[in-house]
Amino acid sequence: MGTLQAENRVGTLRLETVPEPKYWHLKTVLTEALDSEFAVGEVLPNERALAARFGVARATLRQALEQLELEGRLQRRRGVGTTVAPPRVDVGAERNGWPGAPGDTWNPVDCALAVPPAAVADALGADRDEPVHIVRRSRVSHGRPLAAELLYVPQASVPELTAIDAPSGPARARAVLRELQHLELESQDRAVELGSARADDAKELDRLPGAPVLVVTTRFFAGGRTAALSAATYRADTCRLTFGASGGVEIHHDDPARRAS
Repeated sequence: MGTLQAENRVGTLRLETVPEPKYWHLKTVLTEALDSEFAVGEVLPNERALAARFGVARATLRQALEQLELEGRLQRRRGVGTTVAPPRVDVGAERNGWPGAPGDTWNPVDCALAVPPAAVADALGADRDEPVHIVRRSRVSHGRPLAAELLYVPQASVPELTAIDAPSGPARARAVLRELQHLELESQDRAVELGSARADDAKELDRLPGAPVLVVTTRFFAGGRTAALSAATYRADTCRLTFGASGGVEIHHDDPARRAS
């Protein structure tokens, strides 16, 4: 669907009698158009054309577009323009097994043997000066960074791991994940909280420092103890929080009119 066709679909909007801020009402109208008329990845008309079609100042239009970008509905790409963003990814009910199990969509990046933060050591039931395997992984959706993860694995959870089998880098990360599969997963618990991207997270997720993120902490239990702990940081503009194995209960921050099923 071309840009010229998209311009012709947009009608003129009269905002003089609308009690709410002009840009907010315009954002609502644009959201409806994105849902019904535009495809993922489609380039929107330029700001001049959109402002003329809607009969608004470019400053008002820019505010609406910035809000939609913040909510993850649009993405601005240098040299391309403003495009319709892919659907949000469900977070919460996506893990039912060990990290690295079949169907896992995370990409191993690196692995190091190092002393974890004190809070992580306490959660693992390990001595605070005891090194653990720290696996770094990333997740990408539709070509854009979605999440970054640090997976902490005590050496006792992967006793058969050797330097020969896993020298360094992604190969070592994959070896740690492979050894985890030998344990019988008894249960797992998960906590989700809203946070702000730190400098290292922001760089990896292609966001500005301080951007909103969802931090998902998961503990994996085997042999009556915590066998691994995952701290995954998701871009808040690309995800929605989902509970339940069937994904039936959802919290949509981008559309308050939707109801949980």
